[in-house]
Amino acid sequence: MSVPVGIIGLGTYFPSQIETAADLVARTGIPEEVLRDKMGIRQRHVAGANDSVSEMASRAAQMAIAEAGIRPDQINMVISHGSEHKDHVVWNAAGKIQYNVGAVNAYAFEMYALCAGAPIAMNIASSMMQADPALNYVLLAAGSRENDLINLQNPRSRFMFNFGAGGGAMVLQRKATRNLILGASAFTDGSLSETVMLTTDAIPDGSAEIIGDVHGRLDVRNADYMAERLGETSLPNFTRVIREAVEKSGATLADVAFIGLVHMKRSFYLEILSALGLKPEQGIYLEDYGHVQSVDQALALQLGLQQGKIKPGDLIVLAGAGTGYTWSAICVRWG
Repeated sequence: MSVPVGIIGLGTYFPSQIETAADLVARTGIPEEVLRDKMGIRQRHVAGANDSVSEMASRAAQMAIAEAGIRPDQINMVISHGSEHKDHVVWNAAGKIQYNVGAVNAYAFEMYALCAGAPIAMNIASSMMQADPALNYVLLAAGSRENDLINLQNPRSRFMFNFGAGGGAMVLQRKATRNLILGASAFTDGSLSETVMLTTDAIPDGSAEIIGDVHGRLDVRNADYMAERLGETSLPNFTRVIREAVEKSGATLADVAFIGLVHMKRSFYLEILSALGLKPEQGIYLEDYGHVQSVDQALALQLGLQQGKIKPGDLIVLAGAGTGYTWSAICVRWG
């Protein structure tokens, strides 16, 4: 019999600086109503000088630990699943997060699946906790400020114009009695593995080639192939991993009460919900935050609770997709 693992703490952190759709018109050349209504960018948070990835993840983690009602020194493991565009290159952000929050008895490591990272990190942590009796409390934390790496004049990176900055975290408990993690699924289409990369071609005119330790900007290579391939596969792959996660949980799609999806353009978000038989009120559209990489799922869960969309006993699904290209989903029985 598997050991139950559940979520006992949630936290998010977002920088105070905000950019609205109107603020982005001049830099993108896109009308405000298109940015807002089609691309889903009503506003987004932008990181300040002190909002490093580890700092934002740590602030969110401190809130999650406080909500969990445990001491930081009770945490046995820390997993960072945030942005690879972090404080330093070739560097373990998890160690800095562990130090920042005071989890002095934990070990820390990173796992990286871009915007599909949160469900995969939850599944990894849950599996490890079931196998290892010493892992009573585990902290998952992520931060992202990848909007730094977007040239808003580059039409090839238009689908990344919604990137925002922030941090998210969860505390998991072994032998939990509430908010239990259930089935999970993920799938990768490696034919898209080199479609989104840093290139020097995407650097804005007159801008420095290097930001911190990063050389270049995020760009799309072979945009026609990426558009064609994702057009054929993204919806089937989203529904595939969500359906598989639900079935592994001993349920059906008709049992799903709430879904927390990664942020995307509004039309595709609604298309996914429709394909799953869900209504817009059964999810959270993150138009006031933008896409904050693998922070999106913790944020959607937190907002769903705040807005009364998640009730005790509800089956919820958290799902994402990240360039590479990986789709992931995991189920939680809330309450």
